[in-house]
Amino acid sequence: MAVREEVISSAVGGAPTSAATTESTKERAARGKAARAAVPFEAHAVWVPPVDRRNPVDLLEEQSRNRIPDLVPIRHGRMLVSEFTYYRGAALPMAADLATTPDSGLRVQACGDAHLSNFGIFGSPERHLVFDVNDFDETAHGPWEWDVKRLAASLEVAGRDNDYRRKDRTSIVRQAVGSYRETMRELSRVSMLEVWYSHLDMDALLPQFQAALDSQLTPSVWHAVAKARAHDSMEAYDKLCHDTGGEPRILSDPPLLIPVEELVTGVDPTIIADALQGIIRSYTRSLETDRRCLFEQYRFVHLARKVVGVGSVGTDSWIALFLERDRQSPLLLQIKEAQASVLEEFTAKSPFANHGQRVVAGQRLMQATSDIFLGWERFDGHRGVRDYYIRQLRDWKGSADINGMTVAGMALWGRMCGWTLARAHARSGDRVAIGSYLGKTDGFERAVAEFADAYADQNERDYGLLQDAVRAGRLGAETSL
Repeated sequence: MAVREEVISSAVGGAPTSAATTESTKERAARGKAARAAVPFEAHAVWVPPVDRRNPVDLLEEQSRNRIPDLVPIRHGRMLVSEFTYYRGAALPMAADLATTPDSGLRVQACGDAHLSNFGIFGSPERHLVFDVNDFDETAHGPWEWDVKRLAASLEVAGRDNDYRRKDRTSIVRQAVGSYRETMRELSRVSMLEVWYSHLDMDALLPQFQAALDSQLTPSVWHAVAKARAHDSMEAYDKLCHDTGGEPRILSDPPLLIPVEELVTGVDPTIIADALQGIIRSYTRSLETDRRCLFEQYRFVHLARKVVGVGSVGTDSWIALFLERDRQSPLLLQIKEAQASVLEEFTAKSPFANHGQRVVAGQRLMQATSDIFLGWERFDGHRGVRDYYIRQLRDWKGSADINGMTVAGMALWGRMCGWTLARAHARSGDRVAIGSYLGKTDGFERAVAEFADAYADQNERDYGLLQDAVRAGRLGAETSL
C-alpha cells in the first residue's frame, strides 16, 4: 500500500506531464513498473458493486435537477431504447463506479465518456478526414484506466445488443484494449513532437487498419468514411433551414428544434438580437486571431434550441445561423452548455472558472486537430449563469451505425478507438510510465475484458432499474422522440 500511495502522490497535483519533465526515461519506466507491482493487472478484472453503491436512478435524478425540465423525459426516453443507449446516458453512474476501482495512479487528460459512439470521423482544417474522439463534455484530469474501461465496456454492451457471440465480444474488447496498449508503448519510444503530430488520417489509414476497411466485411465503417464529407454546413443548412422569401430561418420542429422567438415570447426581438450580438462578440475573444478574422466575415441571422445526443439531453443546446457577408454562404454553429464533468466529484475540481473553457482546453489537448471555430462563452440568462462552448454544427462529420456493425466492423472500430485514445492520453500523460505499466504481454487486455463482461451485467441491472422507475411513474420518459 505504501508503494501505491507513493506512486499516486507523485502523479497527482500538478500538470499531467509534470513527472515526465523532471524524471529520466529510465526513472519513468521504473515508476510504471512500480505502479504495476502495486496494482497488478488482475486488480482491473474485478467488478463487484460496493455494498454502499449509489442507486443509478438517484444519480440520474440529481443530474436532472440542473437541466431543462421539459427535456428531461426525452433524455430518459432515449436511454430506454436499449441497454447500449442507457449506457451512453449513464456516464455519471459509471464514473461513481470507476472511482471505487483500483487504478495505477498515473493521470492524463481523460475524455470522461469514452464510449465507442463518442469517436468518429471529421474534417481537419487542412481538409483531411481524421478519426478522433469527438465528445469532451466530461473531460477532466483523471486516471487513464477509466477511459479504457468505459470504452471496453461499451464494446461489450454494444456487442450484446447486436447479439454477437460471447467469444466474438471478448475478442473485440481485447483487440481494442490491445490496440491501446501497443500504441501507448510505440508512442513511449518516440519524441513528444512525433506524438503531437500523430493522427489517424482516413485518407491514408495506418497499415494495420487499412486492410480491415472493406465494403463487405466492415460496411458500417466503410459507409461512415464514404459519407463523412457530405455532412457539412451546407448539408446541415439544407436540412435545418428554409427560405422565408427574405433571409433564411431555422425550421421549427418542436420539441427537438425550436426557434428562439417561439421560446421567448412577449419580448422585443431587437432586445434578443442585441443580447446575442454581445454574446457573439465575447465568444470571438476566445478564438485565435486568424479564426477571429475569419469569423468576422459572417453576420448573425437566426438562433434555435436543438436537442442533441443522449447523455446531454436537457442541457442547453442551440444552433446559430450565420451568413457570409458577401456570398451569403451559410455557417451553422452549435452553442452547447457545459456543466461540471461527471469525473469532478471523484477526482479534483476543474482549474477553469468556465466549464466551456474546460471543454475547449481538454478537446485541444486530446484531439490531433480541432474545429477552427471552437471557443467558449458565459451567459447570464433566465436560468442563471451558464457556461457554453461553441463549435461548428457539422464539418465533414461521420459516425458508424453501431446497430448495423458486423463483428469485423466493430472490431475495426474498437481498434481505431484504442489507437486514438492512447494517442490522446500520450499527449498529456506520462506515456513512458503508462507504457511500462502496460507491459509487453496481453495481461492487461485480458483483465479489462473480464471487467467489461462483469460491468455489462451491471449495466443490464441498471437498465432494469431505469425501466422500473419509469413504469412506477418515478421518472417521466418520452419514447416517441
